[in-house]
Amino acid sequence: MDEYSRTATTPDVTAAEALWADYALSHPEAVQACPEYTVENFGDSFRLADELLGEVVHGAKRATSELVSEFRARGDELPRVGSHWIACDGAGVPRIVIRSTELRIAAFGDVDAAFAFDEGEGDRSLESWRSEHRRYWERGCAARGDVWSEQEEIVLERFRVAWPRELAD
Repeated sequence: MDEYSRTATTPDVTAAEALWADYALSHPEAVQACPEYTVENFGDSFRLADELLGEVVHGAKRATSELVSEFRARGDELPRVGSHWIACDGAGVPRIVIRSTELRIAAFGDVDAAFAFDEGEGDRSLESWRSEHRRYWERGCAARGDVWSEQEEIVLERFRVAWPRELAD
């Protein structure tokens, strides 16, 4: 099985805790304001996790989207403005700390071209965003025994890279 078909490795929580500790020492005010964080990766495969993390690290991607039903299926709370997450690569290695700067819930048809552009994927057009996300959510819903619908609620999140310092916005 190659990186194009295998799922991403479970995140290295110990390494994530060390990355968080370094961030907390440098940004105690941000951590005091919002001390919770998650440890996860982008996408649903080793390849997609690496590809999307690369888009964040190189600056094009400053937004992401996820179905509300995905949060529920994992038992996770929805993020809030100011919350943090540690993004890992496909091998589960934590690479960056991200901080949410804007959140809204929308239906598929309500996502606009500005958000698609900020998500930084494909050619950054709304048409590309719709095509790729439709495929992604259909695949994800099918994997958990659901059928995706354009009426499902989507969490639209804008963020900034907060740590490490050399990659921070």
